[in-house]
Amino acid sequence: MSQKFLPVSKKDLENRGWSRPDFIIISGDAYVDHPSFGVAIVSRLLEAHGFRVGIIAQPDWRNTDDFKKLGRPALAFLVTGGNIDSMVNHYTAARKRRKKDAYSPGGKAGFRPDRAGIVYAQKAKEAYSKVPVILGGLEASLRRLAHYDYWDDRLRRSLLLDARADLLIYGMAERQIVEVAEALKNGINIKHITFIRGTVYKAQQIDPDALGEAEMLPSYDELLSSKERFAASFMQKYRNTDAVNAVTLVEPYRHAYVVQNPPAVPLSTEELDSVYRLPFTKTYHPMYEQKGGVPAISEVKHSLVSSRGCFGGCHFCALHFHQGRVVQSRSIPAIVEEAEKLVESPDFKGYIHDVGGPTANFRHRSCRRQVDKGVCPHRKCLAPKPCPNLEVDHTEYLQLLRKLRNLPGVKKVFIRSGIRYDYLIYDENRQFFEELCKYHISGQLKVAPEHVVPEVLEKMGQPGPEVYARFTREFTAINNKHGLNQYLVPYLISGHPGSDLQAAIQLAEHLRDIGHTPKQVQDFYPTPGTMSTCMYYTGLDPRNMEPVYVPRTQHEKAMQRALLQYKNPKNRHLVLEALKKAGREDLIGRGEKCLIKH
Repeated sequence: MSQKFLPVSKKDLENRGWSRPDFIIISGDAYVDHPSFGVAIVSRLLEAHGFRVGIIAQPDWRNTDDFKKLGRPALAFLVTGGNIDSMVNHYTAARKRRKKDAYSPGGKAGFRPDRAGIVYAQKAKEAYSKVPVILGGLEASLRRLAHYDYWDDRLRRSLLLDARADLLIYGMAERQIVEVAEALKNGINIKHITFIRGTVYKAQQIDPDALGEAEMLPSYDELLSSKERFAASFMQKYRNTDAVNAVTLVEPYRHAYVVQNPPAVPLSTEELDSVYRLPFTKTYHPMYEQKGGVPAISEVKHSLVSSRGCFGGCHFCALHFHQGRVVQSRSIPAIVEEAEKLVESPDFKGYIHDVGGPTANFRHRSCRRQVDKGVCPHRKCLAPKPCPNLEVDHTEYLQLLRKLRNLPGVKKVFIRSGIRYDYLIYDENRQFFEELCKYHISGQLKVAPEHVVPEVLEKMGQPGPEVYARFTREFTAINNKHGLNQYLVPYLISGHPGSDLQAAIQLAEHLRDIGHTPKQVQDFYPTPGTMSTCMYYTGLDPRNMEPVYVPRTQHEKAMQRALLQYKNPKNRHLVLEALKKAGREDLIGRGEKCLIKH
């Protein structure tokens, strides 16, 4: 079986008759050859273009031995922290160390360093100083320019500088990686690869004429001295994420410039289909078998990717900055073809766990004007109100789901990657809503209203509470119509910018009134690349520079989180403290509306 995987050892290289790889990928994740893992896509794509690729997964970063185990690559090291930011992988929103890592053998933590991209890049340089090092993946993408780092509680420089790498690829990397590989193969020095979209490079000097239409960002020193400047800089970056209308951005540092080229052009349906037809083994490398495998594969092994990109515009989400707002979809025949192969796999039990992407029910661009004019930099598609140009249509997604559930051997097709409920409710044709309830829910549907207080929802980039209320009414009506005993599981965020104790109490009262006790509450997590994180750091709404209330202390955040689980005896003291501090003693007592009995 290992012969189907790319080389991970000298012996594997010898078996292939290779003296050395062209590229060596260094990853913070265990080696999983499945298209839900960025390393798998990049490695198989390079292989398809004739390049020899080796994999060093989760090397020991305390010395350079593991970084040398495949020898010196002919062209470059490709470094990624893994599928998610290594700091998010390691720490909770309360900055507590996580005990498990789904992307590591046996689910055990400790197989990668903090700030893996930086550490790996520096070790690769230490091992082979003359070999180019290219950063990529989510960690690099969201940290490509100056950013607020929650774990250090300070602004950090572009990851390109801190890692001392030669080039950074941001966004979905299929176009960029092939162009960079071809340039290196043709003998172009890495220092001169400054012309590829979707990349970030360092320059000692800049030529404004050569850059063409470009915007100068505030310098890193200016950002350190002024939160207002950081908020303004963030909006410049936030509005330059579309391939059609974005321009080059230049961020000055004391001894260099970091230059971000415009984003890469999104893949067409045909191109995306070809990526997912690459010869993935769809599982983890057999070297992990005795260690318990890699748990992350269980979430995706029997699932199908339908699309990428999201025009939802949630302020706490980094998709805008990484995948972009343009939705790209695979064709129905290609997805059905993959499903047919899935049915034939020995461990398939008849259940397709998911058909979706960042947002399951997005299958096309939000409007036709995006093809020529790009995504609007100054307005959103869905919130607070739907754009008049928004095209709401579930027809194609419904066709896909019907074909999949009618395949021989398929018992049930679930949708678990998330339904955008406001987009669904704006569809005047209720056929998708009906079939969603009848065929694609396993007793409960997870949706994300996030909050109920209008002022907080506005800071989150979400629609008003009346939209979710309408959705719940129709969901209940459809289920009653078909005699289905199904219910909604709302995802909620506590401690988001804009939410004070009064807002948290209003949310707790809402949960009391609907009789719902959430098993889990997500405390707001400030991660690089999101508008909400900018609000958290600056205390300003970067769209208008107005002040925003931010719950900063761990204690206040704990109180807000406890309010949403006020029935839990462990939270009693925090809930009591919060209610007294907010002057809401009326919710303490024996009345039916009380949150705490006293």
